Amino acid sequence: MRDVDRNLFFIIPPILSGDPDPTAADRAERAARTGTMARRSRTYIWQFTIGLGFLSGIWTAVGIDPEEVILNLIGSVTGEIYPDPRLRQLFIILPAILLLISVWGAYKKGRVLGLVSVVIAYMAGLSILVALWTTLILLLAAIITGYFATGRRW
Repeated sequence: MRDVDRNLFFIIPPILSGDPDPTAADRAERAARTGTMARRSRTYIWQFTIGLGFLSGIWTAVGIDPEEVILNLIGSVTGEIYPDPRLRQLFIILPAILLLISVWGAYKKGRVLGLVSVVIAYMAGLSILVALWTTLILLLAAIITGYFATGRRW
């Protein structure tokens, strides 16, 4: 007896289902694809939407840039150990390089819709000190946009 015939409530004619009897390998492949897409969207939302967008907006709203503080500390320590002007220039342009790499990564994984998600999350982070409800709505919109950016559909 086929799997489709066991549950009479969800019987789908073979013409509509495409494959009359999917094998266990087909079901495993579909489950693996679904799991991969779920991991991909979860990773994108955490790395870029929340990490790059929302947290950057919060740090901008507060007025502290932890990346700049850490790089200045490392730059001053390495400048005392190895006083080379080229090394100091590297620490001056390093934040711009890291930002470009992050934006490129967001574009590579989510394309234009992914960048829109990051910008919406950044605006949500900026508005956290002013309007909490606006922040929550913008953050929810950014997460949904990031979800769609990875190719997921409801």
